[in-house]
Amino acid sequence: MTRIVLDTNILVSALINPDGAPAQILLLAISDPDIQLCVSGEIFAEYEEVLSRPLFRRTMAEVEELLRALRERALWVRPTETIRACSDPDDDIFS
Repeated sequence: MTRIVLDTNILVSALINPDGAPAQILLLAISDPDIQLCVSGEIFAEYEEVLSRPLFRRTMAEVEELLRALRERALWVRPTETIRACSDPDDDIFS
């Protein structure tokens, strides 16, 4: 089984263009039994915050449906160490 973490940009792009490559990646992440999506509380909180922004013009129902699918399908993890690897420290949660 392959474990993956999806950057928030993949989710945003999937919502904006449901026919694009990011949407295909998202679909695989939540439906393929050979792929295990991993999220932490911090990552999921970012998903919630970013996807709810009015800028993306998605209904609350659309956002909630996606978040529910992610919540139910994901393997929830608790990082045991902090990694400083990205030029943008906010992205370190995905490392």
